[in-house]
Amino acid sequence: MDTKRSTDKSAIIPLSTPKRNDFSKAEGSFKRTPYSRCTKVHSSFKSPVQTICIIPADPEGEIDELKRRRSELEAEIAQLEKDGIKVEELEQHIDLLHEYNDIKDIGQSLVGRIAALRGVTTRDIYSQYGLELDD
Repeated sequence: MDTKRSTDKSAIIPLSTPKRNDFSKAEGSFKRTPYSRCTKVHSSFKSPVQTICIIPADPEGEIDELKRRRSELEAEIAQLEKDGIKVEELEQHIDLLHEYNDIKDIGQSLVGRIAALRGVTTRDIYSQYGLELDD
């Protein structure tokens, strides 16, 4: 194997670095490869993380809004009391609705498990037990 370098100047090919194109001056272009047809490569990066829009704090506006909301709620409570409904009674109804929803969620979970064990749809289980789908 010949380890000597050729000193023949005719065999040397001059190399030159291509001139730098300043793509940052292009009108809104993010292109790194000017001849590419793929447009998604040239778009700006969009992070999958959702950003929270922070609204500048306006303490006076917030206070006014909270005062307005409070007066609305007080007016609504006054109207309900005028109609003969007590706040304690409403709280009891709300508690009963929460309990009902919890029991309903457990029931739907059980129906789903039964359907999975039997290899059928929950619709089939509902009809087998005489339940309405709207229940």
